[in-house]
Amino acid sequence: MAEKFREQAIIIRQEEIADDIYSMWLRTEHIAEYAKAGQFVSIYCNDGSRILPRPISICEIDKADGAIHLVYRVAGKGTQEFCKLHTGAQLTIVGPLGNGFPKKSQKAFLIGGGIGIPPMLQLAKELDCEKQIVLGYRDELFLVEEFKKYGSVYLATEDGSAGTEGNVLDAIRENGLSADIIYACGPMPMLRALKAYAIEHDIECWISMEERMACGIGACLACTCQSKNKDEHSNVNNKRICKEGPVFRAREVEF
Repeated sequence: MAEKFREQAIIIRQEEIADDIYSMWLRTEHIAEYAKAGQFVSIYCNDGSRILPRPISICEIDKADGAIHLVYRVAGKGTQEFCKLHTGAQLTIVGPLGNGFPKKSQKAFLIGGGIGIPPMLQLAKELDCEKQIVLGYRDELFLVEEFKKYGSVYLATEDGSAGTEGNVLDAIRENGLSADIIYACGPMPMLRALKAYAIEHDIECWISMEERMACGIGACLACTCQSKNKDEHSNVNNKRICKEGPVFRAREVEF
């Protein structure tokens, strides 16, 4: 069974890197040591009136310093609380949770859309292969310079202000890109389009699914997705995104 821990993490630093997008580095006792690219942590609010933790994907892992990097969007009262915290503040976190991306040596697409971009950065650091990194933004850019350290970066923006006007597939086509394997995280329409693209081109495809979660450990069945095969836990055609995921082979899930 994968190791997971509940611990008090300390904020090393935090800053706003785009409108309502925050970058937070946390020092942990054990989580950084065991974390893998594609996993996430659940963070509890210090305000006791908000009981459920907030799941946030791990952006980077610094095992030497015992730290993890989270990049998140302020989307509600919980993340609004987090963004006001400063260096030295403590947060109760549980992790690392979920599975991670399989690491293969084939020529790869790393594709991120919106707040699905951050979890692709640690994978970009770890993969030892030719990487074409395709990032899709609605408007403001973030983390672009960090990604450029690890591969060729191509951008897509809805308004055409940077890179290709359109979505990540438009950027792939406009730049004549090809790969042998796809790794992706982002909104459901993007993942649906990438699954169809992978099937059309007979490419192996791994996706990390974004979903609202409650317990984060697979007990409550609040974050299920439809799957081709029956889940051993529920005996229906569902997968728990927090437990069997968030990373799935695209052909295994239906959406």
